[in-house]
Amino acid sequence: MSIPDIIATTGVIILLVAFFLNLNKKVSATSYYYIISNIAGAGLCCLSSYLIRFYPFVILEAIWATVAIVSLFKNVPRGTSTKKYNK
Repeated sequence: MSIPDIIATTGVIILLVAFFLNLNKKVSATSYYYIISNIAGAGLCCLSSYLIRFYPFVILEAIWATVAIVSLFKNVPRGTSTKKYNK
């Protein structure tokens, strides 16, 4: 297995685990776990696609990660500590 294969496999596993947990109502689509998993998984898939020069997938995964990052900032409570929300 090449380095891009390992990176992509890791990213896909992260995305699929988060997707499975969300479908089975174990995590909410607005939970930090789900959003961070989408950022990490899409980011790894984007990196892997860049390394193998498959640019359509780079664009797809970059948009996916960007949407997840925007979602993360929308879900951060303003003016409060995030510690009580991460329990």
